[in-house]
Amino acid sequence: MHDWQRSVIYQVYPKSFHSHAGNATGDLLGVVDKLDYLQWLGVDYLWLTPFLRSPQRDNGYDISDYYAIDPSYGSMADCDVLIREANARGIKLMLDIVVNHTSIEHEWFQQARSSLDNPYRDFYIWRDQPNNWASKFGGSAWEYEAQTGQYYLHLFDHTQADLNWDNPKVRAEVYALMRYWRDKGVGGFRLDVINLISKPAHFAQDDTDGRRFYTDGPNVHHYLQEMHREVFAGHDLVNVGEMSSTCLEHCVRYSRPESEELSMTFNFHHLKVDYPDMQKWVRADFDFLALKRILSDWQVGMQAGGGWNALFWCNHDQPRAVSRFGHSGEFRVVSAKMLATALHCLQGTPYVFQGEEIGMTNPGFERIEQYRDVETLNIYRIQREAGVAHDDCMAAIRQKSRDNSRTPMQWNHQPHAGFSSVEPWIDLPENATLINVQNQMNDPSSVLHHYRRLIALRREEPLLVHGEYRELLVDHPRVWAYLRQGEGESLLVLNNFYGTACEVELPEHVITQGMTQRLLISNYDAHPPRTRRICLRPYESFAVHLTPL
Repeated sequence: MHDWQRSVIYQVYPKSFHSHAGNATGDLLGVVDKLDYLQWLGVDYLWLTPFLRSPQRDNGYDISDYYAIDPSYGSMADCDVLIREANARGIKLMLDIVVNHTSIEHEWFQQARSSLDNPYRDFYIWRDQPNNWASKFGGSAWEYEAQTGQYYLHLFDHTQADLNWDNPKVRAEVYALMRYWRDKGVGGFRLDVINLISKPAHFAQDDTDGRRFYTDGPNVHHYLQEMHREVFAGHDLVNVGEMSSTCLEHCVRYSRPESEELSMTFNFHHLKVDYPDMQKWVRADFDFLALKRILSDWQVGMQAGGGWNALFWCNHDQPRAVSRFGHSGEFRVVSAKMLATALHCLQGTPYVFQGEEIGMTNPGFERIEQYRDVETLNIYRIQREAGVAHDDCMAAIRQKSRDNSRTPMQWNHQPHAGFSSVEPWIDLPENATLINVQNQMNDPSSVLHHYRRLIALRREEPLLVHGEYRELLVDHPRVWAYLRQGEGESLLVLNNFYGTACEVELPEHVITQGMTQRLLISNYDAHPPRTRRICLRPYESFAVHLTPL
């Protein structure tokens, strides 16, 4: 068993976590300040979103120097302190790096654009004429560079030029920078959009947007196997790949041990169940049956192929889970606990996004001026120009904006929720005085203590790591029920996803007469079910260990 298979990873968005310096934005020493809290919570790894030098056109995912800390977050000395102090508490740092593309401010690109015969020219992808591929951020995926009269490829913003991974010198530079951070003491890597690194030999016109040519591209597995040999082999590192528009079959290949590529993969299919007709910017309820079908399919498929899932409800690009799939009002506490139990009892490595462990909600900003996210501001302008009513725009934004997860971490009752001594870069939710770490630390019935118990359970219960997943009550419109089975034992997990009570009847084989039952965790005062017929209270959730006589 790998350590990361029974670990829990905590995601830090440094800009909004804690400011040691007392600035409007967070910093690396602010993370150091909270390491004792994270150790108490029980997490094993810290994934920090990018803090390397960047012009910040895309939230740090546009790196201009892989060997330098962005001054807004501190210095290399601060980073060394963070790695050292985290390791001293048994916590490893996971570095978030972007190697599909660089910022056009990176020295490689500055050299590449200077002349056609520059040695760095082939570090990027150039064409005399663009095809009709689209950028994931809108518009053409090609940008004209006047100095040399060619177009360069950018699958994202025009300031993010795609690297040419077919050039062995590019790959050598990437592996060198990864070894630098490995040897500095990081415990792993989060690899941004890593399944897009391999482009086809020919850039054909396409009747869609081109993604079918470069998603899980022709040499991607070869390159990741090479990366494993050059960086990971012989070292205790965890590696998660963010997979854009991927499929189950490829993720099995990426993450099964025999492939020697990655530890696990992120996919995002389950986070589009509230996109009606795949339209994000429309206020809509989530499709519950689709949600549990997708999560179940990935559980069964990854397990059958020997792959490994990264489990998550939210991150810095997604709304708050309790506002999205639970309840932000009277049932906030029980629904936050339910969502935690439903996710942490699956097979895979769970990720906790900062504030998720205290049940932070979407902020519900009323004014567009309160939002900072460029995607949000752009879509508001575009929709208003297209004639969409202000109230309809705001309803979608309050539900879907990336800023929902980027408001400052809510630590205590001090001004600005203890995030900083000055006004933060973005407003706090009005409920920050109610929902914060200080309130919940000494309350054993809090969301925070529920997460702490779930994190501990992953080390205590082998079935949570390797038990076979089996869904129950597949067509039930309100309840997600499943078993984790192995060696004659099983875990029964029941989750009511709605704010009304409902009754379920389990199949005969699940609970039999004389079976020993041990309640592992519940979000209500509860006892193990004695019969197959169970009445679940609003958002009720529990996990029970079952042992036949």
